[in-house]
Amino acid sequence: MGIISMIIVGFIVGLIARAIMPGEQKLGFIMTVILGIVGSLVAGYIGHAAGWYAPGQGAGWIGSIVGAIIVLFIYGLIVKKS
Repeated sequence: MGIISMIIVGFIVGLIARAIMPGEQKLGFIMTVILGIVGSLVAGYIGHAAGWYAPGQGAGWIGSIVGAIIVLFIYGLIVKKS
């Protein structure tokens, strides 16, 4: 059940991040899920390093969306160069 909920939350976070980020992102379902999951991991890592979250504590919805926007921005820079 944990993997299924991670995919669903990753998809929702990825969709919200794509809606907030200006411009057109040509990402499919799988890439949107990966974007959301990686965004959550990035937000958790940054939050833990900054002391905002305790060890083992999740980033939360807003943190995950901000992390996904950061990942989407970096992804856009990489794709634009190639």
